[in-house]
Amino acid sequence: MASGYTWIMRTAPDPDVRTIESALDRGFDALSPELQRAARWLRQNGAVVALHSMRQSARLAGVAPATMTRLAQRLGFDGFESLRLPYARRLAGAGGATAARRRPSGLDAALTALNATQRAHVGAVLAHNPPARLQALADAMLAAPRVCFFGQRISHAVAFQLQYGYGLLAPNGSLLTDLGGTLTDQLAQLGPQTLLVAVSQSPYTRSAVEVVARASRQGAPVAALTDSPLSPIARDARHCLLFGGGADALLHSTCGAVALAETLLSVVAHQGGAAVRQHWAARQRQLGADRAYWEAPKEPR
Repeated sequence: MASGYTWIMRTAPDPDVRTIESALDRGFDALSPELQRAARWLRQNGAVVALHSMRQSARLAGVAPATMTRLAQRLGFDGFESLRLPYARRLAGAGGATAARRRPSGLDAALTALNATQRAHVGAVLAHNPPARLQALADAMLAAPRVCFFGQRISHAVAFQLQYGYGLLAPNGSLLTDLGGTLTDQLAQLGPQTLLVAVSQSPYTRSAVEVVARASRQGAPVAALTDSPLSPIARDARHCLLFGGGADALLHSTCGAVALAETLLSVVAHQGGAAVRQHWAARQRQLGADRAYWEAPKEPR
């Protein structure tokens, strides 16, 4: 073994997935950029990693196959196949053994893998985010003079849904956009009185990472809704909620992000009590007055 080589994890008998994830979180900063890329992919795609070979995993992670082997060895395993075993055991325990044995091909395989990922992401929201963590962010949002929601590319829709739903519950939220090239003007107003709720998932949009970094520099507290504790927007966030974001598909699944957004809004409604109920009732009256929703024509008598 080369001098200075440091194990992230001493392999325990039959290590489980949580042990691996904990080791990745602790040792991430000590990894090279290439190993960090592989580690992020592994951390985000645990729901399906048991179904992929080393070469498939490397392709999806955007690294060389040898990098996946080096990461496995850095974690204390003999190789990538040994690393996959805990994920395979978890998949079998979750009822995925039959699907893993069948190995459907073509479109059937793609849809089966995507559906398994979607179900896993939705079901894991509370496992990733204890109620106390959700309540802490909900309380911070309700107490902040101003809450700004932000997401770019595939995450923009989730940020918009969060802002829209939050606007039905409380009056202090707004959406940051670059409409008319004014994003920098809006960012200049971020400070200690503004809570920035940022949404991003791998591959992370550069501008989203830069916006979060600028907000932190200007003293604005940041809440990160992201797919991994290793996400670049999570590293210095005051609040961090996690969702599953990876999928073996051309477009990564947003089911986990949407499920987390809906969960957070439900917690806001619960934590806000009478004030939220009053605001919601006022918004419903206004929407009714504006005839915002379609109604079937009344039958003539």
